[in-house]
Amino acid sequence: MEIAGLILAGGQGSRMGGVDKAMLMLAGRPLVEHLVARLAPQVGALALSANGDAARFGALGLPVLADPPDRTGQGPLAGVLAGLDWAAGLGARRLLVVAVDTPFLPTDLVARLAVAPDGAFAACAGRDHPSVALWPVAGRARLAAEFAEGERRMRAAMAGAERIEFSPPDPFFNINTTADLAKAEALMAEGAR
Repeated sequence: MEIAGLILAGGQGSRMGGVDKAMLMLAGRPLVEHLVARLAPQVGALALSANGDAARFGALGLPVLADPPDRTGQGPLAGVLAGLDWAAGLGARRLLVVAVDTPFLPTDLVARLAVAPDGAFAACAGRDHPSVALWPVAGRARLAAEFAEGERRMRAAMAGAERIEFSPPDPFFNINTTADLAKAEALMAEGAR
């Protein structure tokens, strides 16, 4: 398998207004379902990176990867590392990683990022989106060493990766507030994305 996919769904700390971000309702279904629909056709296998009760994702039928105990609560790079280990076990060469709060990802995201064999991250209108990235599985030892030394920043961990520019409107719009959720609802209703 060339490329596996991982949705960073978070856990107990990934909440907005007391609701788990992955389970926020957008256009009548949980946000995570929008991501699964966009990504599943683009990758050979798909999993969720999430802490807490994995049963909340049971209906999706996907593997749920929790952070190892020594990395729990240490940010999204802990999830990326768990995802790279999972992808290596599948024989995948690369791992697409996206944040669960980005429901408008391009349907050609993998094809666009895959042009960079040594890793790539998305950008739009001059803004980098390191939480939307294609990671080489072969780089997991380097990443684990950097993590052990204290690195927790996605952008820093993507050093050396290629920046792939996408055209506006920003397909990496992410939902962080109730206003963002309302905007996403409006975009869905317009069929704009």
